[in-house]
Amino acid sequence: MTIGQINSLMRGAVTQIISAIGPVLGLALIVGLIVAILQAVTSIQEQTLTFLPKLLVIILVLALFGGKTFSSLAEYTVALFNTIPNFAK
Repeated sequence: MTIGQINSLMRGAVTQIISAIGPVLGLALIVGLIVAILQAVTSIQEQTLTFLPKLLVIILVLALFGGKTFSSLAEYTVALFNTIPNFAK
């Protein structure tokens, strides 16, 4: 196994991870920021208020994009397992 092959595997893994968690974390960040701004404007400093909207957004995003995300991860995993015999050479 060469350095180029390892680099390619790591690049593919990082790309898959970012594409899988990017939408979830991005939307959770936006919702958290909106709730934080609303808390600052209304002077409500309840810590549990930020948890529920973010949780609902994460569940919604996973429900909408979860199939595509997990099928992409499954394709990458199958491709990775199919290349294992080539690395043994």
